[in-house]
Amino acid sequence: MNTPATSSISKTTSKSLRIALWAAQVVLFATFMMSAFMKLTTPIPQLSTMMPWTGELPETFVRFIGLVDLAGGLGILLPALTRIKSRLCVLAAVGIIVLQVLAIGFHSSRGEWMVLPLNFVLLPLAIFVLWGRSRKAPIGAR
Repeated sequence: MNTPATSSISKTTSKSLRIALWAAQVVLFATFMMSAFMKLTTPIPQLSTMMPWTGELPETFVRFIGLVDLAGGLGILLPALTRIKSRLCVLAAVGIIVLQVLAIGFHSSRGEWMVLPLNFVLLPLAIFVLWGRSRKAPIGAR
């Protein structure tokens, strides 16, 4: 039975959850867009001073990872904002999760421990968006 007090609490929780999901999506969007911009536009010698691994792998691979970051950044926010194919937001969250798990393995194997905190922040944010947008607060179609 919903009393006014319990109804108010669930509405507040739902609103708080929606706000937290949007905040997580914006953080993921901003992070991945900045990363994509750097990987797609910065010359490799300059980029390798910031990210040593980029100087050790083929430039094509580094640029491809930039495109993956771009797709993840756009996919985590734009479908939800426009309410066009909003399920793509959930798929983008899955992609970001996979990317972060692979990045953690890659950087760990290279002993790049200073990079891992960022991955360990992005991973739970993406899991939160996946959970929230697929189960608790999905974005409806237009």
